[in-house]
Amino acid sequence: MLLTLGALPQRAEARTYPKIFSSIELPSKNLKKFPKWLDMLGRWKGGAPCESETCTTKGWKGFIDDLKGKDRLTQIKEVNKLMNSKRYIIDMKNWGAEDYWATPYQFLKKNGDCEDYAISKMMALKALGIPIEDMRVVALQDLNLGVGHAVLIVYNGSDALLLDNQIKTVVPANTIKHYQPVYSINENGWWLHRR
Repeated sequence: MLLTLGALPQRAEARTYPKIFSSIELPSKNLKKFPKWLDMLGRWKGGAPCESETCTTKGWKGFIDDLKGKDRLTQIKEVNKLMNSKRYIIDMKNWGAEDYWATPYQFLKKNGDCEDYAISKMMALKALGIPIEDMRVVALQDLNLGVGHAVLIVYNGSDALLLDNQIKTVVPANTIKHYQPVYSINENGWWLHRR
């Protein structure tokens, strides 16, 4: 799940978002180091609504339409709740690959693992109008379990909210002490995290 990263990313303009898990962030706009992310984005942007053995749009439009017009925090909580209701399944069993980044339509059809939950939550919230710069998929190390994991961070005002398939509800990210972020990413760039 976690990537070995080469050189440090280039510095970009200063940000006003709160720190994720008290880490120092080094931003970059160069997404070429993340081919699985770019591949998923290409399939998501390029794909029309689909109904196949590996992909479905069933329920997506209705879910998004039901949440339109609701306040932002309600949207965040409802998206988290729906996506967390999906079954966790490892990529090798689901896709026959060690690390496959599914689109939300693939996740709706076949369930998925941690980054698939995070990606699907991000794209649902984006469809509801939350700006992509207010969200990041975070690849991290779960220090309690000693494994790689991925979550979604959504910035809501001055709060960084954690949407995690291992936690039933949305919580402030700073309340979780056993996560050590490695990098975070969205469609605009990525951030290397250091302690």
